[in-house]
Amino acid sequence: MGASFGLALRKAGFSGRIAGVSSQRSLETGQRIGAIDEGVSLDDAAQCDLVFLAQPISKILETLPKLAGSSALITDAGSTKRAICRAARGLANFIGGHPMAGKETRGAESADADLFRGRPWILTAEPPAVLRRWIESTGAHILVMTPEEHDRRIALASHLPQVVSNALAKVTAPAKAVGGPGLESMTRLSRSSYEIWKDIFATNRDEIAVALEEFLSEAKRLKQELEKGDSSRIGEYFEQK
Repeated sequence: MGASFGLALRKAGFSGRIAGVSSQRSLETGQRIGAIDEGVSLDDAAQCDLVFLAQPISKILETLPKLAGSSALITDAGSTKRAICRAARGLANFIGGHPMAGKETRGAESADADLFRGRPWILTAEPPAVLRRWIESTGAHILVMTPEEHDRRIALASHLPQVVSNALAKVTAPAKAVGGPGLESMTRLSRSSYEIWKDIFATNRDEIAVALEEFLSEAKRLKQELEKGDSSRIGEYFEQK
């Protein structure tokens, strides 16, 4: 995510210095593909104009206290917002963020300059003009909502599909050999890394549970209609878009 942001800024014509804070291997890859100009320490990064935390949620929570006193504008790419925004309350220049874009693969090797194009980029407060300009230059469009609204809506829009995809992959495993493109599409998310999702489950489990309960209620309702053989009621599910 961080490398993709760097590539997107470069593609949009940003000519300033872009520094990265990561492992040596990731920094070398980031420099090779042109996503960053140099690797620096977190202390040095805190002196930049913008700090973009593109880490797993648990790492973001560890990093935020270390940025106390920084004058940088700070934002993040964490997939849940309540825990992160609580941890950032002491940072005057923090705005929670979540670009609704990504891939199943991780690392700078998978960076894509067009990753954010046409996608929503959620922020937890109205951004200053400079942050709006940087984000919109990537092709994303900004949506503003509270951390609570974000976690509730994203539980439905992102976290529930992940859970359902994993469950579907498990149930349909015996029939995988005869599956077509539809099954492949619906189980694609199940290939996502649990290293990312474990933090999401830890910080948004209540909203995911509510979303899953709503889904199970609908699935149970459909099962009942199938058992009744009521084709007109079943048809309603196909017409709902």
